[in-house]
Amino acid sequence: MTEAVAVLGAGSWGTALAIQLARGGLQVKLWGHEPDHIERLIQQRENTDYLPGFRLADNIEPLASLADAVRQVPWLLIAIPSKGFRGLLQQLKPLLERDTVLFWASKGFEIESGELLHEVFEQELPGHRYGVISGPTFATEVARGMPAAIACAGSDAEATETFAEMLHGDRLRVYTTDDIVGVELGGALKNVLAIAVGASDGLGFGANTRAALMTRGLSEIMQLGTRLGARRETLMGLAGLGDIILTCTDDQSRNRRFGLAIGQGKSVSQAEIDVGQTVEGLRATRAIYEKTRKLDLDLPIIEAVYQVLYQSKDPRQAVRDLESRPQGRE
Repeated sequence: MTEAVAVLGAGSWGTALAIQLARGGLQVKLWGHEPDHIERLIQQRENTDYLPGFRLADNIEPLASLADAVRQVPWLLIAIPSKGFRGLLQQLKPLLERDTVLFWASKGFEIESGELLHEVFEQELPGHRYGVISGPTFATEVARGMPAAIACAGSDAEATETFAEMLHGDRLRVYTTDDIVGVELGGALKNVLAIAVGASDGLGFGANTRAALMTRGLSEIMQLGTRLGARRETLMGLAGLGDIILTCTDDQSRNRRFGLAIGQGKSVSQAEIDVGQTVEGLRATRAIYEKTRKLDLDLPIIEAVYQVLYQSKDPRQAVRDLESRPQGRE
């Protein structure tokens, strides 16, 4: 097993993953694009901006230079918002060795193209082995070492198993699959559903409504996912149903908190400011809605979230319209 890995992205999730990898005895380089932030990590040995309360182990090296972070490191783990994914790959292109393997923990679509991140990767870094991790995990709980499980999907079986072994252990279980599409879609689609459930709770509706939205939302995710090539068992697993349960029911989810703010009457811009970090579901909603239109799918919950976020529809009216739909078979 390799002795070094670079985590690219020094936010809450990237820092938590660096902590997890360091527990396994690996030498971990933690890169961030803001030099002032990295300097604070070096001086304080703690990410007080995004993940306070966790000391960085001695085998975690914060770096502001991308070239230094990836030099002679055979494994990279990208943990940045999806909107910056292609740009980072373009920066990496002249820096990588031919056999460098890249995984990512980023969730969502590229908004401009509507493509999944593995499609972006294959355009920018063809020939490199790659993969994605996703599942029901909050950064704070992973950093704390609380029991959790995630899915790891990759383009190469050997590389996927090796990377899973690097992350696995100390109460984090890692399950492997080759269904990259399913793992990526689950990680993106659940954020839209979390916004819907959050908005419902923000409007003051109860547990019945929450359960109905989650269940019918899962049905919509299955319809869209299988049309795009995902396997049903993946969407019913950790990266799909597992992440839905997590993000729809716990206020650690920034997408749920964003939805709560919308339901409580906040504007989209103010709700995002209140959350204080990237809300992946906001941008994913548009890409997902456009895909449903191209595929001629009737997915009313996804459409309702899109109308609220991008067409200024009142959340209460969106609920009334969902309630007034004709009776149907499950």
